[in-house]
Amino acid sequence: MIRALLLSLAQLADRRIAWVLVKSVAVTLVLFVLFGAATWWIASELASWAIGWRGAALTGAVSLVLSALVLWFAFRAVAVAVVGVFADDVVAAVEARHYPQALAAARPVGLARSVRMGLGSVGRFLGINLLLLPAYAALLATGIGAPALFFAANAWLLGRDLGDMVAARHLPQGDLKGWRKATGGRRFLLGLAGTGLFVVPGFNLVAPVLSAAMATHMFHGARR
Repeated sequence: MIRALLLSLAQLADRRIAWVLVKSVAVTLVLFVLFGAATWWIASELASWAIGWRGAALTGAVSLVLSALVLWFAFRAVAVAVVGVFADDVVAAVEARHYPQALAAARPVGLARSVRMGLGSVGRFLGINLLLLPAYAALLATGIGAPALFFAANAWLLGRDLGDMVAARHLPQGDLKGWRKATGGRRFLLGLAGTGLFVVPGFNLVAPVLSAAMATHMFHGARR
């Protein structure tokens, strides 16, 4: 995993990967501005309905806190979904430099399938985390339990998303399920590394692209 991280960091300056980084960050920021505005409006309406009689200042503060929590919660899902649309370019760039034989045999995923995979990623993220809300709430009193569970669950989810971005280029659709079972441990470690990058200020903006590059090294490194 350290090797994959170092190789991926060294290739961030690659023109093809840099262009994906620019596109993915731009699209993510645009979506977040729109999503943030909608979240602020909904939070303001809810706060006004619940505590409006206490004054505009308190309503604004509650709206700000609610909006910040929702945006923080959703950032990983939105960023990974966006980079998933462009992931083929990242994987192809890494394969071109480090795994040319694999690149020659690869099948481009295509925009339609990339979008479906991105939407599936968002759906799994929301579904699993909503299902775990009671567990998060129960573990809040432990101090570390809720964050640890959130980190582990999302590492598992991210590992699947990242692995699929690469495997979809090289494996038939029917073989993906078996591949996921055989690589669960490696994908979880990849997800842990990627989730860790998401919580580091500055790195969180490049984390989706960097993680996709790391996933490429993980996939091909294990097949050598």
